[in-house]
Amino acid sequence: MSTHASKPLAVAIMGPTASGKTASALAIAQRIPSEIISVDSALVYRGMDIGTAKPTREERAAAPHHLIDIIDPLDSYSVAQFRTDTLRLVNDIVARGKLPLLVGGTMLYFKGLADGLDDLPGADPALRAELEDEAARIGWPAMHAKLALLDPETAARLAPADAQRIQRALEICTLSGKPMSELLALKEKTELPFELLSFALEPSDRAVLHERIARRFDIMLEETPDGNLITEVEVLRRRGDLHPGLPSMRCVGYRQAWEYLDGTIDYKTMRETGIIATRQLAKRQLTWLRSMPERVVLDCLGGDPASAMLAQIADKRRR
Repeated sequence: MSTHASKPLAVAIMGPTASGKTASALAIAQRIPSEIISVDSALVYRGMDIGTAKPTREERAAAPHHLIDIIDPLDSYSVAQFRTDTLRLVNDIVARGKLPLLVGGTMLYFKGLADGLDDLPGADPALRAELEDEAARIGWPAMHAKLALLDPETAARLAPADAQRIQRALEICTLSGKPMSELLALKEKTELPFELLSFALEPSDRAVLHERIARRFDIMLEETPDGNLITEVEVLRRRGDLHPGLPSMRCVGYRQAWEYLDGTIDYKTMRETGIIATRQLAKRQLTWLRSMPERVVLDCLGGDPASAMLAQIADKRRR
């Protein structure tokens, strides 16, 4: 990545779930005055703390955090909103003389920030209703197979149960007559008003990451003074206005806990499917990362990735 002396520096810490992104960010914040911008589509929701592995009160006290607890689970938060908020936040953080740290695993947000917004057709409620009806008849895996025929590139990076994104990709194909991947490829790259030094925490051994994921999911299910994932979802269900079709309730872990509380699966199945879904999420995150050539890859299983980041940040600032 070329250095732009006139541009301020921001640092991205990307990686799959359970790769230690928060720990690395806080280690940097101990050495360099920093503020953390969450790049996570689940952390935006209020009342969803345990299942999203939201930074603890102590961690959030160690450095200012942004884009956490900003919307209700009934609402949605788009890539466009994230980009607008992040551009404003980076500018504000730099003005305060601090280093912006963009930390998270929602790769679509990182891509939307770096590449700019697209000119994809807007939502069509009538068409979405038709797609919902079709999915109710044949299931989302069959809708995913349909998308694979129309837009194999987009289908390859989506899980067969990722209803929200499958629906959107099919909607775009129908409205534009072109695959979403083709429209995205035509988009001009937007130059950011800051230089982004991007680190990717990636595992040298996928099996070890899988063990971390299972251990972390089990911790979420353990009883604590603040409850656990099941009690958290029970509280959300008692509101009466939430349902499994919402983006918030489709988050990994929440979907499985909801099904368990509905009585459609038992506890063992809930745990197993939750861990499997989280591993699949990590696999998709790593696939996204491989498409980002300017990232600096660090082993998330290595001794001290934060030290390697600090050295490169110091080198970048000296130029």
